[in-house]
Amino acid sequence: MKSIGSTDNDVTCSSALDITAFLSDLRAKYAHQSTFLQSVEEMALSLQPLFEDPERGDFYKRAFLVMAEPERTVSFRVAWVDDKGIMRINRGWRVEFSSVLGPYKGGLRFHPTVDEGILKFLGFEQMFKNALTGLPLGGGKGGSDFDPKGKSSREVQSFCESFMTELHRHIHPSTDVPAGDIGVGGREIGFMLGQYKRITNRHGEGVLTGKPLDAGGSLLRPEATGYGLIYIAKLATSEKGRRPLKGARCAVSGSGNVAQYAVEKLMEFGAKVVTMSDSGGVLVFEKGMTRGDWEEIVKAKQVDRIRLSAIEDKVTGSFVPNQSPWTVQPSSNNYEYAFPCATQNEIDGPSARHLVENGVVGFFEGANLPITLDGQSVLKEAAPSGISASDGVIYIPGKAANAGGVGVSGLEMSQNAQHLSWKAEEVDNKLKGLMEHIYAQLISGGGETLDSGANWASFLKVVNGMKDLGWVS
Repeated sequence: MKSIGSTDNDVTCSSALDITAFLSDLRAKYAHQSTFLQSVEEMALSLQPLFEDPERGDFYKRAFLVMAEPERTVSFRVAWVDDKGIMRINRGWRVEFSSVLGPYKGGLRFHPTVDEGILKFLGFEQMFKNALTGLPLGGGKGGSDFDPKGKSSREVQSFCESFMTELHRHIHPSTDVPAGDIGVGGREIGFMLGQYKRITNRHGEGVLTGKPLDAGGSLLRPEATGYGLIYIAKLATSEKGRRPLKGARCAVSGSGNVAQYAVEKLMEFGAKVVTMSDSGGVLVFEKGMTRGDWEEIVKAKQVDRIRLSAIEDKVTGSFVPNQSPWTVQPSSNNYEYAFPCATQNEIDGPSARHLVENGVVGFFEGANLPITLDGQSVLKEAAPSGISASDGVIYIPGKAANAGGVGVSGLEMSQNAQHLSWKAEEVDNKLKGLMEHIYAQLISGGGETLDSGANWASFLKVVNGMKDLGWVS
């Protein structure tokens, strides 16, 4: 039997597994998928104490090896017609990573940077995120390199219908249930659901989540990721000796769905939100955002679909082009809590160190993997001395911090299955309970910090499921 570091395509599951050799093999096979490799390496480093366990270490290594490859990857072309009658071609994917706990569950991303490697990274993270929710959900991710920006509504509809024409044969409420992500909101989900109904003649199924309310969506689904992020931040910052959110200066990156509703909930809890951003630059609110500022930003992004630079004269903040909350000066000198909600790898090592040295005492990931491995190393060096200690820098990774969105997607699936619609208060209470459940796992997961607690608890949940099904031994 070949070793993991072999040049052969076969990878052994023998008891002599070497996780370092396995990672080297993975790097050789997927050298072009750097973000995916980063997510696997980050998880492997966190789980190293489990791999070194004298009794079960080899079993955990074998399980991790299986987890690092998707169960299935579907790729297809998407041909659609623009407003000039010209046929355009994009690529589409669905990466079905793990069905051990339930049907594949994860969003669809439409963005020009999307490729198979990005979706593998997102699907790998989603597997563990979904495990933390306690809901019967596997992990998956999908999307296309289509860019909705600058497209008319009719062009977006044309693309969505063509995308669903290819995707529909691979999804089902008991198999794979996609949702939205970057570039895919209620409008896009509605167009895809409409095409799914035309093709299949199936109605009332929870085959997509994040649907418009009148099409079977759940109340608070658009808000869920941002609200859940702040609910878990409030739990962490309420521990004895820690700086409470009320009155704290909070930096938020991004201005999409997650950032918008994180900001709304932060302001509700009395925090001072001092930044929001997009790819063109950052709005800085030295005295804290107002409700009026927030409403202008939501209108710009959800209705007018314009850049933040276009509304500088309508808000109390000042716009700094080509900067982010993590690079702009001098405002980064007085943040207390950071909420990166934009995209992956937005905070690198030097930025993380600068933020910590200048007073940031907590990082809560609203985006998936927004902090590089070097940045995470900085945060781990500054971590509290104990799992509930009040000293040091709090760090809650995205697989825990932004799990509220998929949690409410799971609740949407439950409502669809029962042909019911729950009131907003009921959904919100369930969301709060879900984030409390996740936070409790971070404390009791076995790791020395909140981030390692998240990794250990989610990994062990998937491992136990695999063992129960006979998928690993």
